[in-house]
Amino acid sequence: MKHDPPPDNGDSHRRLEDAYKSEKPRLMAHLRAVGRSLEEAEDLIHDVYAETMERFSLIVGIRNLPAWIYSLFTRRLIDAWRHERVRAASGETDVAEDVLREIIVGVGLDPLEGFVRERLVDALNDAICALPTAQRRVVDAQVFGGLTFREIAEATGESIDTLKARKRYALRNLSRALRHWINQ
Repeated sequence: MKHDPPPDNGDSHRRLEDAYKSEKPRLMAHLRAVGRSLEEAEDLIHDVYAETMERFSLIVGIRNLPAWIYSLFTRRLIDAWRHERVRAASGETDVAEDVLREIIVGVGLDPLEGFVRERLVDALNDAICALPTAQRRVVDAQVFGGLTFREIAEATGESIDTLKARKRYALRNLSRALRHWINQ
């Protein structure tokens, strides 16, 4: 039985790019069919390809790259579904920034009151420090550095979509932390 030699790394990059271009429409359609928003679908597909890039050295030995990516995609979809079930069972929901402001005011916490403001700042700082490094960097660059997504992308070499997804995840994490702080 004859075995073909594995392709080189340059070929692996091309194969990954071709797989992304050919499989993305099918994966998007699948995600939309199971009720995911366009944003969620793009994030999930981006995560799968980011994971694939982390394992770039393995691509050389993979004969059917689209099938391998699809199996990663399926695992990610199942993980997301399980995570949603756990969140729903615990009563957790997503909260947008505007809703956070309404919650703070609705609970009777006046952010202008010195004591509450100090505690809120402490809680927010703790929550920011607890963020994953990549998410924290985006928040720091935008909030404290005043940089745009384009400026951050140029400085880091990461795509704007990746940076937007990280900020979105960071805001979700911060909203959960502040909700926990409010409920204490």
